[in-house]
Amino acid sequence: MTARPSLRGDPALRALARLAVCVFLTFMTIGMPLPVLPLYVHDALGFGNLVVGSVIGISFLATVLTRGLAGREADQTGARRVMLRGMVLCAVSGATMLAAGLLPLGGHGRLAVLLVGRLILGLGESQLIVAMLGWGIALVGSARSSIVLAWCGMAMYGSVAASAPVGFWLYHHGGLALVGAVAALLPLMSIALAWPVRGVPPVRGERQSFFSVVLRIWQPGAVVMLQGVGYAAIGAFIALDFSDHHWPGTGIALSFFGIGFVIVRLFAGHTPTLYGGFRVAIVSLTVETLGQATLFLAPDAIVALVGTALTGAGCSMVFPSMGVVVVQHTPAHIRSTALGAVAAFQDIAYGLTGPVTGLVATSFGYPAVFAAGCVCAATGLVIVLAISAGGLGWGRPGEAA
Repeated sequence: MTARPSLRGDPALRALARLAVCVFLTFMTIGMPLPVLPLYVHDALGFGNLVVGSVIGISFLATVLTRGLAGREADQTGARRVMLRGMVLCAVSGATMLAAGLLPLGGHGRLAVLLVGRLILGLGESQLIVAMLGWGIALVGSARSSIVLAWCGMAMYGSVAASAPVGFWLYHHGGLALVGAVAALLPLMSIALAWPVRGVPPVRGERQSFFSVVLRIWQPGAVVMLQGVGYAAIGAFIALDFSDHHWPGTGIALSFFGIGFVIVRLFAGHTPTLYGGFRVAIVSLTVETLGQATLFLAPDAIVALVGTALTGAGCSMVFPSMGVVVVQHTPAHIRSTALGAVAAFQDIAYGLTGPVTGLVATSFGYPAVFAAGCVCAATGLVIVLAISAGGLGWGRPGEAA
């Protein structure tokens, strides 16, 4: 059995921890607007649910369209500069929120500025995460790839848990401009922190097109995509759901997702290496399905918060478990591209869930959004069971990650 990772006496893990802190700080630029922008676009600017979902989802669309480019560049030229550039772009996106809050524009003008900023944010997030995964695995070795995947995700969603109430507080004390100012500052701090970490040379080997890599990993990617619907539905509509029910806790609802996510990553981040990616994914998707069903049926705020936390706990280990499977079936010289392709499937879920569930919410109410997430998580569970049994041609029957 593999021992838990320790920073003491391991400079590679210390460097990885520094990069994880950079992801945490930069991801606050992504997390702070999530409870803020739906309220701002819906209440302050007066747009409907479809526009709200589109504002949230458009950044994920930008991310999915650029994952391949980011992964290929990280593989071919080195991940360090790609990650640093991602931080710069995230800072620029924060500045656009500052501009939208301060410039004398009408509702449509402010919306246009926000949409541009969300596109820039999507490009920055794409480069930040793909490069961090490639950089981190190169630093600590592919045998410890599950640690890199777990720490990166813990930093991402821990940041969401911490930044959601911060963004909510900033918005109510200084408006969107204050949220934007802080969101622009944090990635710059991350750049200063990441700068001393040594770069790693690219691995030589025959390059493959992004499309060919996608075909190589589509089964685990589909699982990651289906689990992403639950998080995207919560990110886009949990604040409006709480507000519509007149429930307390609007500012902390998204934090409960992050808390559930981080607790599982903290104590179970190494489990894909110990027990296999398929087994971990089966348990995780079962928990996510239960969490989304709880949100759909929640009669009050307490039950809804429990459902949000369960969803976070269930989502926590799906990407690492499928990522370990992909790393162990992928040559080193296309590893960042492969992980970028897996992440792109998740981005598709994030990008489409907002506008699609916006239509669902308009027609059937906000709880129906979480019913859709429940169905998607259950479908992902069925696919994992089929993959692990060898039914979709991935590896051998019963093969663990």
